[in-house]
Amino acid sequence: MKILTILGARPQFIKAAPVSRELRKNHTELIVHTGQHYDPNMSDIFFEELNIPKPDYHLGVGSANHGKQTGEMLAQIETIILDEKPDYVLVYGDTNSTLAGSLAAAKLHVPVIHIEAGLRSFNKKMPEEVNRILTDHISEFLFCPTDTAINNLHNENITRNVINVGDVMYDAVVYNKKLAMEKSKAIEENNLTEKDYYLITIHRAENTDDDTRMNNILESFKQINGIKVWPIHPRTKNMLLNKGVDLSVIPGLKVIEPVGYLDMLALENGAKKIITDSGGVQKEAYFMKVPCVTVRDQTEWVETLEGNANILVGTDVNKIIEAVNMEVNPIYKELFGDGFSARKIVQIVTN
Repeated sequence: MKILTILGARPQFIKAAPVSRELRKNHTELIVHTGQHYDPNMSDIFFEELNIPKPDYHLGVGSANHGKQTGEMLAQIETIILDEKPDYVLVYGDTNSTLAGSLAAAKLHVPVIHIEAGLRSFNKKMPEEVNRILTDHISEFLFCPTDTAINNLHNENITRNVINVGDVMYDAVVYNKKLAMEKSKAIEENNLTEKDYYLITIHRAENTDDDTRMNNILESFKQINGIKVWPIHPRTKNMLLNKGVDLSVIPGLKVIEPVGYLDMLALENGAKKIITDSGGVQKEAYFMKVPCVTVRDQTEWVETLEGNANILVGTDVNKIIEAVNMEVNPIYKELFGDGFSARKIVQIVTN
């Protein structure tokens, strides 16, 4: 069986690592890297650390408006599909790379495997929401991480080949957490003390592209006491630079370059709380049993909200500060599978 895997962004590299490992035991996999994330700290280092095979194709699309970026990917992926004639095209998550890969395959009648299917924020202003809905409706296999995702698809009358296999990101954390604790020097190199700092990640367009929301987030950072570590996303960094924002005036804020996967796991594990707008980081916080504050109005990962393990606050300054200062003691449950999701996916597709 020949599988063509489409990757483009940091979370997809993480998800692909356990699946590629299982696929390549008995099948042929070709990897297409669209170049959606092209900064070495957001791309190359993940392939190295996670031992993902080097991409067979690198499209080099880079950053652009949604239509241009998706269109360029679509045209190039179509050519690769025609040349390689894969049995399946495999896509992950909800990025423009996901949509381009699934559309190219569907138009050429190549069945699509969608891993992390069925997620919904119910906010179509988010480009990710549009990408995931369209991809789900043209996929042949829909591998869901939770029962909530299954129910979302059933509500849209998608019931064929819809399977809860658990979350491949949990597979990756289970596989790599011990290695991260042994190898990473991120805490020492940044002069941090475990459980004595907040970890920040902000990159969603709904926040970075909206001056009011972004200003509120930055104002809350000013008012949160203590050390705040921010491995800043290149896109966020550029947006703030273009607007003349000076992050150095925020007390206790330590802005660092993006970090690799193992360093990120170590920083997440060592944080006393995580403040994010990332879907993947919300989950990793839950896997690491670290309380999370999510600066968004909705989350796809509603399971993490139980017991205030993850607190959804939008971008209201007072709500952010209140959630960050709130003492919580959630009970973390095994909601995302058993760490063998990738193996189940490959077995199902093989059979």
